Amino acid sequence: MKEIFLIGLGNPGKKYSKSRHNIGFLLLENFSKKYNSNFLLKDKLKSSCSEFQINDFNFRLFLPNTFMNNSGEAVRAIVDWYKINLDQIFIIVDDKDLPLGKIRFRRKGSSGGHNGLKSIIDQLQTQNFKRIRIGIGSPPLTKGKNNFNTISHVLGNISVEEKLILDKVYKRVIESLEQLNTKKEEYIINELNSFDKDQP
Repeated sequence: MKEIFLIGLGNPGKKYSKSRHNIGFLLLENFSKKYNSNFLLKDKLKSSCSEFQINDFNFRLFLPNTFMNNSGEAVRAIVDWYKINLDQIFIIVDDKDLPLGKIRFRRKGSSGGHNGLKSIIDQLQTQNFKRIRIGIGSPPLTKGKNNFNTISHVLGNISVEEKLILDKVYKRVIESLEQLNTKKEEYIINELNSFDKDQP
């Protein structure tokens, strides 16, 4: 049976559970709920994990409990424990450089300034792993400040309006991941990258 490893990035704890930076967690929690599967803490994997089958695919979902900036430690633990080929991994992550509701699926690439991705690249010593980046939009410009208030934006809670858009995004990404066993990856990449949040 083919196995797929989905690792959502975020920060553990109630305080962060609805923040923009936790979109990786939120998406996988939605996916897991759809299959009535619960996350259980696995200390050796530095993550909570949930597992279910779709047709002849085994999906393993992970929420690292290392905090975003050390996500690589959990990814390393997962890779070592299951002795997996990096090809089987998908990292799901927020991206403030993409407009809200945009999805970007890439097979490799730099961290783009994202500390979670940076930590994974450091730990795995490669940029060659698949990532699905979900746009959270850039922070509102604050008069007289150049730092764009990035930290308060990514750690800020998702608004009601944003949630409506993100729910569509989660649904789209989950449907695409479910089809990994029936469609070519190229097709899924195109499908996600061309997603338009305003389409009915």
